[in-house]
Amino acid sequence: MELVNVVCLYWGNKYKTDYVKVLYNMVERHLTIPHKFIIYTDHVKMHKLVPGANVEIRKLPFHTYEGWWNKLTLFSPEANLQGTCFYLDLDVVILENIDCFIEYEKDTKFIGMNDFNKSTKLFNSSVMRFNNDIMTKYVWQEYQKDKKNFDKLQGDQNVISQTIKKTTYYKAYPDEWTFSAKWFDRESPRFHREKWTLERKSGTKIAVFHGKPNPHELVDLHPHESYDKNTIEWVKNHWK
Repeated sequence: MELVNVVCLYWGNKYKTDYVKVLYNMVERHLTIPHKFIIYTDHVKMHKLVPGANVEIRKLPFHTYEGWWNKLTLFSPEANLQGTCFYLDLDVVILENIDCFIEYEKDTKFIGMNDFNKSTKLFNSSVMRFNNDIMTKYVWQEYQKDKKNFDKLQGDQNVISQTIKKTTYYKAYPDEWTFSAKWFDRESPRFHREKWTLERKSGTKIAVFHGKPNPHELVDLHPHESYDKNTIEWVKNHWK
């Protein structure tokens, strides 16, 4: 059976290296499909920080990209990703079995997660599955053709959405599988920061933390913080 590539990126110092280890631990607990865990990184000691028989450390394909723009390089031939690839941002929290993310619409070459603000009509690139036998042509090569203009967009997910949605090779995961710790519900308007309760949405499989607070800040909650410890206990129980 072909191994699924579970892929993440660690670049710079936005997150502590603990985030890579925790993501690996969560994947190992919640994915039963045979897989290898591939870390693209500029960190020279990552192999010592995330040991595991199924862990593969790779150098970033290029050194001219920063932050989220590195995500686009995963679609490049230089990334050498073959077969089914399942990408996860470092700041997600996996809550239960995620085999369905691999098995859903198996023949589709790209499956993304709808953005939490539905009015954007974009994919959120925190969780996505792709196959580069098709996606290199439709994402990476199209990006390179018009890189100057694409780089003016807000981020990688804008480029991914614009290029992929010109094709017929994409679908979206069911919205009920994922939720934003801050938005909570794609059908509701964005909550003001003062109204964030950060409770877990029932029935979801992956929580996405985009921006502050980060998962570790809720796990290491200080007494002066305003969040209800009982409401955010789910983060401590799963982000480990």
